Amino acid sequence: MAELTLPVRALARRIDAATPAHRDRAVDALRALAICGVVLGHWFVTALVPRGDGTLRTASPLQHLPWLAPISWLFQTLAVFFLVGGHVATKSYASARERGDTYGQWLRARLGRLFRPVAAVLGLWTVAAGGMLLGGVPLPTLHTLGKLALSPMWFLLVFAGLTAATPLVARLNPLWPVAVVLHVDLIRFGLGGPAWLGWVNVAAGWLVPYTLGAAWTRGEVTRRSGWVLLLGGAAATAGLVLFAGYPASMVGVPGAAVSNLNPPTLAAVAFGLAQCGLALLLLDPLRRWMRRPAAWAAVALANLSAMTIFLWHQTALMAVTSTGLLAGRLPGLHTSPDSPTWVAARAAWLPVFALGLAVCCAAFRVYEGAGSRSRGRARPGGASRAVPRAPEMRTSCAVSSGKARRSRMPSGARGTARPATTYAALGNETVFATASSRIPTTTAAGR
Repeated sequence: MAELTLPVRALARRIDAATPAHRDRAVDALRALAICGVVLGHWFVTALVPRGDGTLRTASPLQHLPWLAPISWLFQTLAVFFLVGGHVATKSYASARERGDTYGQWLRARLGRLFRPVAAVLGLWTVAAGGMLLGGVPLPTLHTLGKLALSPMWFLLVFAGLTAATPLVARLNPLWPVAVVLHVDLIRFGLGGPAWLGWVNVAAGWLVPYTLGAAWTRGEVTRRSGWVLLLGGAAATAGLVLFAGYPASMVGVPGAAVSNLNPPTLAAVAFGLAQCGLALLLLDPLRRWMRRPAAWAAVALANLSAMTIFLWHQTALMAVTSTGLLAGRLPGLHTSPDSPTWVAARAAWLPVFALGLAVCCAAFRVYEGAGSRSRGRARPGGASRAVPRAPEMRTSCAVSSGKARRSRMPSGARGTARPATTYAALGNETVFATASSRIPTTTAAGR
């Protein structure tokens, strides 16, 4: 066991040493927590149940066990992701302007990182859908599986739209989109307005935490703001659920008349503000925790594959569920989610889903890192655009430049080949580069 932990600790120390001192690690921790919350939430509330006619249908324990609604309070963390997204995007755009980049260059770079991993998902599922059709899989089952696999795409479209609008909304007060959501809900639910009007809240609802992140970048959000958001958002959510008829679940429930998430309602926005307040209050504790090399390495590696994790977690669930059918109807995997026994059994399946997701990440993570590697190449006659020339970044560059090290080292000092991981920063963006380099044993131990 000791032989296994030593390389892990060494890698954690190297990631810690390669991280610029000015980087706010708590931001990356919040992003990782938000992604993990979404993944665990989907795995807990999504069940694939075989019907008597041989088709698969989706079911949710929230449909049968309303007392499980607090699970959605823990795992519906998209507001935190949009908070971090707004903070990082506004900071990134300001850095791009300082470098002299145009809006188009900045936007292409950000959307490229966002959508590049999508091509792998669409490609695999196009082939899989064709194979299932040829294999005689019923259309209802194909529809169920395809919908689950592609459902994360809605988030990308909304996030891409807000990213493109960053220069316009960077100074927008979050109260303005809150007012839009309030009036839309008032017309829909209070005055009997058309249901389609609710889709205005898809933009307005997620614009609330996004613009809150921009205010954070401007320095307008303090610890006191965090308490106001947490307590005020929690009180507003409780009032809307208890007295205004909003659902207690913060995710959609099959068969429910109203969904708090599809499209977002005022209750979901209020709940998101409470989550953002809690996230802001956790910044200092997270910064202290991220000083631990092992904790920071885990967060850094999660951010390295954030989009891959998000895009493939439903595929991992379906792969495990389909494979399990070979052994019959397994509790917590194929049975109806209508009892506490199912909840306990589903909890036992979570590590298996995580293993399936790890396989997906190993296979498709390369699509997420392709852009980072291409941007890390040096341009003719100048330095690479991926790494600024700030003094604190030169250390990070030196860690990853195995070739430069070898040219300065005597042959006797060269060690064995090891993977070197660098964690560079563009404003507050994440750029990872991995390479195979020879790190002298004495240097690695010195870190």
